[in-house]
Amino acid sequence: MSHVLNIIHENFDVIPITQNYILQLHKVLYSHMNNPMAGKTKSVQNYISATYPDGHVETLFTPLPPYETTEALDGICEEYNRVIGNMEVEPLIAIPVFIHDFLCIHPFNDGNGRMSRLLTTLLLYKNGFYVGKYISLEAKIAKNKDLYYDALNQAQAGWHEGREDAIPFIKYLLGTVLAAYKDFGERFALVETKLPALETVRRATMNKIGRFTKQDIRELCPALSISSIEGGLRKLVAFGELKREGVGKNTCYFRLK
Repeated sequence: MSHVLNIIHENFDVIPITQNYILQLHKVLYSHMNNPMAGKTKSVQNYISATYPDGHVETLFTPLPPYETTEALDGICEEYNRVIGNMEVEPLIAIPVFIHDFLCIHPFNDGNGRMSRLLTTLLLYKNGFYVGKYISLEAKIAKNKDLYYDALNQAQAGWHEGREDAIPFIKYLLGTVLAAYKDFGERFALVETKLPALETVRRATMNKIGRFTKQDIRELCPALSISSIEGGLRKLVAFGELKREGVGKNTCYFRLK
């Protein structure tokens, strides 16, 4: 997951929303598992099920069969690109609708939930909402899985006949994004408190997911000089808290602990 997140963090502006690129991201997601279905749409019928706290499992929805999946995935990509390109629908409405359709199609044998969360982050980035760089939407969704299943269950009724009401899922996903922004606001306030430069930089790096650059830390620490940020990053590398990669403009960091 982290490798795919890094690809999205670093290349979101040049990743088009097409079936081909969704399949490529899925292939990267499963590359370390030697999964023969990595990067391929499903070969067998799948089901959306929920496991409840008492242990019982319930089938909530039967997605499209494999033979309809490829065409449907192309269709939702084309529709999304059209409404965004023509500015017909607000991105914060178009994104949850796309993700909802993706989940109803359930295009892969495995990894549909993870892919839906990665695509949510990608689509938010492409439309200027960067909260996923600082707050894990994956963790937010995982923390409230009951809300996720309930919203999905409500919104999927009638989807096969084109009679679904996506509003419960739109409200759910926007609520999750709003909660992430609130968390970010609280963390930003922590970073902005009067602390030694090293501790300020340390806290800023702890609010980052995956790889980040010196510029990313500058955005979180506007009160610090560039030399203070560089000094803080050097010390954190020396302390073994960060790993540095690349040289010059390609230098980036990621946390080790």
